[in-house]
Amino acid sequence: MKYSIFCFLCVSFYVSRAQIPDHIFKPNIRSVTLTKAGDVYSYPIMNLNSPDAFELHFDDLDGDVKTYYYTIVLCNADWTPANLTPFDYIRGFQNVRITNYRTSSIAFTRYTHYQVFFPDRNFMPTRSGNYILKVFIEGDTSKLVLTKRFLVVDNKAAIVAQVQQPFNQKFFYTYQKVVVHVTLNNTINVFNQQDAKVVILQNYTWTNAAYVTRPNIFRGNYFEYYDENTNSFPGGKEWRWIDLRSLRLMSDRMQQLDKRGNVTDVYVKPDGDRLNQPYLYYRDLNGIFTIENMDNVNPYWQADYARVHFSYFPPGNRPYEGKSVYLYGALTNYNPNDSSKMIFNPDRGAYERTLFLKQGYYNYSYITVPDKPTGEIFSFENTEGNYWGTENAYMVLVYYRAFGSRADELIGYTTLNSIFQRTGAGY
Repeated sequence: MKYSIFCFLCVSFYVSRAQIPDHIFKPNIRSVTLTKAGDVYSYPIMNLNSPDAFELHFDDLDGDVKTYYYTIVLCNADWTPANLTPFDYIRGFQNVRITNYRTSSIAFTRYTHYQVFFPDRNFMPTRSGNYILKVFIEGDTSKLVLTKRFLVVDNKAAIVAQVQQPFNQKFFYTYQKVVVHVTLNNTINVFNQQDAKVVILQNYTWTNAAYVTRPNIFRGNYFEYYDENTNSFPGGKEWRWIDLRSLRLMSDRMQQLDKRGNVTDVYVKPDGDRLNQPYLYYRDLNGIFTIENMDNVNPYWQADYARVHFSYFPPGNRPYEGKSVYLYGALTNYNPNDSSKMIFNPDRGAYERTLFLKQGYYNYSYITVPDKPTGEIFSFENTEGNYWGTENAYMVLVYYRAFGSRADELIGYTTLNSIFQRTGAGY
């Protein structure tokens, strides 16, 4: 018995170090969303030991019923797995079967929709920090289907944050600086200035998150962070959009809507670069998508899928030298990879990519990534342009690791908006 438990822990530890956050491992899995229960626009973050809950949705395009399970893995601030066993941070069952599912109806595309609400009294995280939700098949944690991030916070810090226009001439017109003031409560014993770590997210994405470990001012339990080299983000522009809530009527961004048998093709109006266009504010979803359906009643198992064709025309109808163009946003999991890479069509002089998307409302942008490593993750500079006054959402996270602890704790967070929590230039 002891040997079996030891083997289980060793396998779980090995597998937990092999997962990738926010990733879909199977091509038949689509339309994955993880939000707070009842709020499709929210980021999945909850308070420790609170009645808050999350809801997970995803579709299996195979259309059959499979035995899916889920579990969670505790991670540090940098998303490396914590040096703890599941028994240290899970109360209840280690693996839970997904029993809430339903096959599609009315829709031409056949799929099975799965839905999960957690935590509950049989499955609950007991520590604060970063978590990865893992969904796997047949009770085998090595057969991963998808992973999603979520956060659990134990509030022990007061955070004040503002968005400012940078003072540096290099960033003045195109970047946004986030200034952060953190005060830890008296239960936290601080020994040096690096005991607290701050992570800043722009539009709730981890791709370009800023990890700040050195404060500019440090006095006891008080920290200030305002370095423009670490706390500044490209402003970008408001996100582009495509409204797929109806596949019977054309929306404003559709150029063509074709229905041939059981297949629907949506051609999005061609896009061009916005580098030299003046900034225009309009309300967007800051990069996410929502599953919605105006043709039928329930969006989760009555919404249909369509092949959505995107095209982007670069300046002069010529491809960018040394750079590739990608579709960027939650619809591509914020991941510049082969499935989001746009292919240049020399006959049209345009980059093209087709995605298989469920009915809903989608935000997206175009980014460029250097073909050869240069240290730059991605850029809006060639496709969207950057403006310091763009409306963006930010989230500030504060982590702390006690002396002798084996995992980072998430002890505070706050959200702010670049328009509503914005001050003038400089500091």
